[in-house]
Amino acid sequence: MANNFFGLTDTGRVRGNNEDAFIVQLSADGEYILAAAIDGVGGYSGGEIAAALARETIIDQLAKPGGNIISMMAEALLKANEKIYQEKIEVKEHESMACVLTLAVVDVKNNEFHYIHVGDTRLYLLRDGSLIKVTKDQSFVGYLEDSGRLTEEAAMSHPKRNEINKALGFNTGLENDIDYFETGSSPFLPGDMILLCSDGLTDLVPRKDITEILLSDFGIEVMVQRLIDNANSKGGKDNITVVLVKNDRPVQQQAVNPMSASKKKVLTPAVPNRDQDDEPDVVSEDAAKSKAGKNGAPLSVWLLMLCAALSLVIIYLLFLRPKIEIPVPEKVVIADTAESSSEQLFYQALNSGKSDTLVLNDSSFRQPIILTRSINISRDTLYILARGKIVFQPDSAFTGPAFRIPASVKNIVLNGMIIDGFEVGIESQTKNLKLIGIQFLDCPVPVRYQFGNTPDRFMNGSLKEIFLKADSLQTIQP
Repeated sequence: MANNFFGLTDTGRVRGNNEDAFIVQLSADGEYILAAAIDGVGGYSGGEIAAALARETIIDQLAKPGGNIISMMAEALLKANEKIYQEKIEVKEHESMACVLTLAVVDVKNNEFHYIHVGDTRLYLLRDGSLIKVTKDQSFVGYLEDSGRLTEEAAMSHPKRNEINKALGFNTGLENDIDYFETGSSPFLPGDMILLCSDGLTDLVPRKDITEILLSDFGIEVMVQRLIDNANSKGGKDNITVVLVKNDRPVQQQAVNPMSASKKKVLTPAVPNRDQDDEPDVVSEDAAKSKAGKNGAPLSVWLLMLCAALSLVIIYLLFLRPKIEIPVPEKVVIADTAESSSEQLFYQALNSGKSDTLVLNDSSFRQPIILTRSINISRDTLYILARGKIVFQPDSAFTGPAFRIPASVKNIVLNGMIIDGFEVGIESQTKNLKLIGIQFLDCPVPVRYQFGNTPDRFMNGSLKEIFLKADSLQTIQP
């Protein structure tokens, strides 16, 4: 891996100082890439200090990532939050300081990245020519844009664009608020690129222009500079920070080694055993013609007899042999490779994620996820968020539900996906299931609550505590 990550921060055309900071470097053990865009809040009275404290703490805490990486990332942000808050208490001039940031730990070796986010900095994933916004802005205007109530253009010019709901330094005791940070993991395939940036870029440069630059043939350093120049050309109203990381590993393909010429098979005719006193191996043409077989018969006679015998065998096989019915094997339906890959990609994302949140983007799942078996949720807590059009469909030979939720789980949230063509969409043995904006197409039974049967006991109670409703509005929550 060489020249596959780069970052830069710029003061812009209006501000007198730069409150932004960034991280883009290898971890101490060289196994991961640390990447972050940090935006300080508080102007001359501390924004730079808050960003610097966060940067220093993250680098120190994530020197050697391992184990549950998202937990390590969360711990780093909690420590940074305490340091910033303590600075606010000790220095009165810094009482309004805070910072927002987006942090990614990239594991290129295993083709995945993990992220944690607070505020309105952003993380994007570029794959197959599409730029997908991974994180959600933790602001009112950001919520309106992410939910489709505001267009990108309207959000960029909204007067409350920069009013944020969450940041490091606002409060203490964040360890008791598990929803304060947005976290997740995602496949990071060869050719993918992630962009981390401050709002100094995205408030001025639309996604279309960002995508065009990232799809150019320029090197990664030139791309970063062009993004910053683009924001400055549109006014440069804020500090601008851009960090890019690319997975430049080649696509792994299974190769079949051709057989070398020296290993070609050579067919050698069988030679009858001879005594040492037999005729020599090389004979004249006349001698070969008159050579007799074992019984003294000419060779031509033996050839005629052999041909006659072969003719009799052929006649028997074609006309005289009793007919034997050969059973026809049942038709085997082989799943389409793309559909099989989509299911494998889903399980890879589900099983490789270290956090309780799984984000499914339609850049990764352009085609429906074809299930050959039910998705059995075994975790205590899991939040599956679909961004874009994520569709689950059954394989032609599969008749079970799309999702099975056992009684042992504590909190399962399914958000924003489409479940299409299942006899039963979701089968749950627990009430600890929340559905947000789920669309069921051609599902006779969208949700089935399954009771554990105890034949030797009586059952009492009601179902009034289970509440589901149909709504004309798809409400996708962050």
